Amino acid sequence: MRATGTTVGPLATDVVIPTGDGPFPAVLIRTPYDRTRHLPEARGWARHGFAAVVQDVRGRFGSAGEWQPYAHERADGTQTSRWIRRQPWSDGRLVAAGASYAAHCALVLALEAPDDARPDAVVAAVPALGAAETARETSGVERLSARAGWWAAHGDRKDSDETALEEALAADPGLLTHLPLTTLPERLGRELPSWAGLWRKRDRGRLVALAPGARTPLLAVGGLHDHFAADTFALWRAWGGPSARLLTGPWGHGLTSRPCPGAGPAHRLNLGGLYARWAHRALTGELAPGRHGALALGGGDLWLPATTEGVPYAPEPILLRGSVFTADPRRPVRSDDLAVPGEGPPDRCVCVTPPLPRTLDVVGPARVRLRATAHTPSADWAARLVAVLPEGSAERLAVGIVRRDGPPGRESGFTIGLGRLARRLPAGTRLRLEIAGHHFPAHARNPHTGDDPVTAVRLTSSRREIAPAGVTLALHVLPSPPTPVDPAMEVLR
Repeated sequence: MRATGTTVGPLATDVVIPTGDGPFPAVLIRTPYDRTRHLPEARGWARHGFAAVVQDVRGRFGSAGEWQPYAHERADGTQTSRWIRRQPWSDGRLVAAGASYAAHCALVLALEAPDDARPDAVVAAVPALGAAETARETSGVERLSARAGWWAAHGDRKDSDETALEEALAADPGLLTHLPLTTLPERLGRELPSWAGLWRKRDRGRLVALAPGARTPLLAVGGLHDHFAADTFALWRAWGGPSARLLTGPWGHGLTSRPCPGAGPAHRLNLGGLYARWAHRALTGELAPGRHGALALGGGDLWLPATTEGVPYAPEPILLRGSVFTADPRRPVRSDDLAVPGEGPPDRCVCVTPPLPRTLDVVGPARVRLRATAHTPSADWAARLVAVLPEGSAERLAVGIVRRDGPPGRESGFTIGLGRLARRLPAGTRLRLEIAGHHFPAHARNPHTGDDPVTAVRLTSSRREIAPAGVTLALHVLPSPPTPVDPAMEVLR
């Protein structure tokens, strides 16, 4: 193979061409995270017979221009796609691929570019669908620590500093409590002019809304512990191309790069090789039509068809304490601490189920139904589901958070979605359900005044009441032991 460097307009671009006679199908990876870090990946694609093109997005690392996240990817991707198809080493077939922001670039090209620039297949891993999707939960609650970390590392700068937020928190542990959040960069000591504008983005769902009009095969890859897991699943469900495949395991945003609870030996896949095999089949029309894929069962070390979903199951949580509690944004429940205070005034409602009488495979959506009251005009309700395993260790299974605005003191019923679970829970496990007013620093603190949490400067506490027998936990469990599948066979079928 041979590698060359060039520019496509202002965009720094590296090309790795396979050994042998061309022309070749091409794969395009557009990234804000330094194209040179992707050269091993590009060589892997070349070993599988693809001309691999890796490009810095506008304003990042080797590319000229102004860095504006999510602003120029349609135009720049279109220009690059057309350039690739004009090259003598290209046979005209193109796969757009990438993870996180690079997946956004691939999806924009597939769903928004002119017909002559659209790729023939898309690999989208842990896709960041857009600024609005990354900034907020589907309920509208702000994702604070993840966005602060990303902007500190990559925002409004040519290069990256991956440890910027970690170092800032070591020097200033109270950094993320700064108010208003729009001026957080001042305390961080960085000029981040795009930070305040991030929170004005509310066009969530644009790419998913376009997905039914897709005309190319899709391979969507996600982690059940990734904060974009719901978006990955929604993209796969909405995709209108000739085939859509989903692969999702007990992974975080880095996929198989670091272990997560429930991951076993069967869940450690060679994703790069699988992507290339899928891409070859996608380009030659060998994939069966429809939606297929594989879902890893955490704690079970096996794989299930992606469409697997259990039957409804509603364990009866016993309320231990906190039917009346105070949500105080000056002392919020922490997202990074699973310990539950046993003394003092309650800061959350805590419910626990009896030990599970048998091993359960929990597969499908999870939700909590509440009847509750907040004595403030605005209130966030965070539900955290924790597995307390027989040996005593605690493992977070799921979190959901919603924002409720309305007259103070009025009881209402509502549901908190916890996302999708795929976890084997051994007999003797207790499920602990915590209902709180905050989940900080993962999410911004609701000030309870009715003011926007991003611009608020005043905080007040909120008295909460959970109605007797007003907590219902709804899960899905498999009624019988599952028949495992080979994930590669499901993706490549």
